Amino acid sequence: MKILIVGGGNMGKTYADSFIDNYSVSKDDLYILEKLEEKVEYFKSIGFQNVFFKPDSYISEMDLIILAIKPQDTSIVFPLIADYITENQVVLSIMAGVKMVNIEQALPKAKKIIRAMPNLPAQVGMGMTGFTSAKSVSKEEVFMVHNLLNTTGKCLYFDDESKLDAVTAISGSGPAYVYFFMDSMIETAMQMGFSKVQAELLVEQTFLGAVHLQNTSKLTCKEWISRVASKGGTTEAALKKFTELDLAKGIGEGLHDAHKRAVELGK
Repeated sequence: MKILIVGGGNMGKTYADSFIDNYSVSKDDLYILEKLEEKVEYFKSIGFQNVFFKPDSYISEMDLIILAIKPQDTSIVFPLIADYITENQVVLSIMAGVKMVNIEQALPKAKKIIRAMPNLPAQVGMGMTGFTSAKSVSKEEVFMVHNLLNTTGKCLYFDDESKLDAVTAISGSGPAYVYFFMDSMIETAMQMGFSKVQAELLVEQTFLGAVHLQNTSKLTCKEWISRVASKGGTTEAALKKFTELDLAKGIGEGLHDAHKRAVELGK
């Protein structure tokens, strides 16, 4: 299988590294198309042989083409590659907000389109990706892409493309929500007299341990909360304040706003 990654940014490099590290494809069969010459030279310097600055007939030889460019760059990149796309190729887009119908219109020869929404932790193999596909994509091709996406973490397939707007709001933007909560805890810990290094260690290890513990058990988050929070204790005092502030409602409203914005950006 030959794979072309269009775009050598953070996610493009993430996929390139993950596919190689997991033996999904050899370096001989992995191609990268990058618009910046300095990045072309960078990829070559770290061992990628098939790195190109301009589109050409090699694109037509690919089995899978991954569109890892910024949505605002589509008006420049799509016209350059459109003539080289063939109907038999699978085209995987990881561009936020760009619907499959828009890709079909810009790349008329592309018939087998898959759209995915990864998130930032994919860079360390801990990502969460939601994806969907056009009806013309076979089950075998969906399975092939599923395996590739799994090299960067975990993924979920949805029949309904509109679900990706919700994926964007939950897992796509989700890391920022976690960092927001962590940052608030770190700042408060420093107010309590800890150094920045101490505060970061206290909070980061707490999050890491809590998530790992939840992942290795069958208990729900609510059940874990009840195990941590003893009656009249410190945890209960904090939870009481969160309830008074209606924090859960605020989080829910924020996620709904993110979902609404994702829908708007896709129009």
